[in-house]
Amino acid sequence: MKHWSLAFVVAAMVAAPQAIAAEAGQSTILERILVRVNGEVFTQSQLTDRQISALREDNRQVADPKALEDDATLRNALNEITPRILVQAVDELLLVQRARELNAQFTDADFKDALDSIKKDNHLDDKAFDKALADEGMTLDELRTNLERAALIRAVQNEEIYPHMTVTEEELRQYYAAHNDEFMTPATVTLRELLVTVPNRTQSGQSLFSVGDDNAARTKIAALRDRAVKGEDFEKLVREASEAPTKDQGGLIGPVKTDDLNPALKDVLDKMKPGDVSQPIRVPTGYQILKLEARDAPTLQPFADVHDQIEQHVRSARLGGETEKLLTRLRQQAVIEWKDQTFKDAYEKELAKETADAAAAAAAPVNVAAK
Repeated sequence: MKHWSLAFVVAAMVAAPQAIAAEAGQSTILERILVRVNGEVFTQSQLTDRQISALREDNRQVADPKALEDDATLRNALNEITPRILVQAVDELLLVQRARELNAQFTDADFKDALDSIKKDNHLDDKAFDKALADEGMTLDELRTNLERAALIRAVQNEEIYPHMTVTEEELRQYYAAHNDEFMTPATVTLRELLVTVPNRTQSGQSLFSVGDDNAARTKIAALRDRAVKGEDFEKLVREASEAPTKDQGGLIGPVKTDDLNPALKDVLDKMKPGDVSQPIRVPTGYQILKLEARDAPTLQPFADVHDQIEQHVRSARLGGETEKLLTRLRQQAVIEWKDQTFKDAYEKELAKETADAAAAAAAPVNVAAK
């Protein structure tokens, strides 16, 4: 591909005659068109937005689009990423157009569900969500456009790819054999707790306790641990003396994934075997002792139990190649009109490279003995 810089692109923008004109009061907004795909346009400002987004994903912060012209390092980065962005933009237009032909829709209700899911998955309230959106330099309308585009592309894949994708039982078993680690149950521990609280009071916004109360609680928990170590039933001791919310369940906690444990607690439990009782542990509410009831090592889940999960993995792995086949057909049927030869050359060279890479990947033998 011919090497070109953003400076060249900016110069071309000034001379370019192609534009969208829209009246807004007495002003005219000119928007340079880069390409028409079946009559639908992809513009310079859309390219700039995607370039900035791609740079941010690469941990390059761009506060002002003008920096794209002024910063030589950013210009070099753009030379690398822009051809790929052009291919992605045209492909997305083709897929979204196909979705409309299939009468796929993205409704207000779909948008609300998507927003609710984003907030829930990222533990964001409305205020934190608005801040996160602003930090990304994105408006709510722009987010909706992105979510709609993704939803429509999924609709095409669900309609035109997944129903015709054949996956054999042998393929599933080969994937299972080669990826055992993906289907292991997590290591877990099951515990019982006994808690003796230390009375606290709040003074000037601070939580305080008396030394006497702390000593009394520590003495009490030590005596209870001594009784447990000497053989008294731990669950009976819990019901007799524990002040934890788990008292009615005999202090039962878990099973808990060991990876989810506080590192300090995990260190304590790693030195214990089932039946052992820990030394007293100071926690914010008082003193706690723990009995390790059981420790379960990771085990491989039976093939039948994870059959559907494996099939989803295999189908997802194939999705890219199958989508490329669909895109090849859509490109052949499309009218793609480039308005700038430099962008056209960059697009065509990148497309040829990606097509060759996809063909090589599809032709390569699959090694099921290793990931």
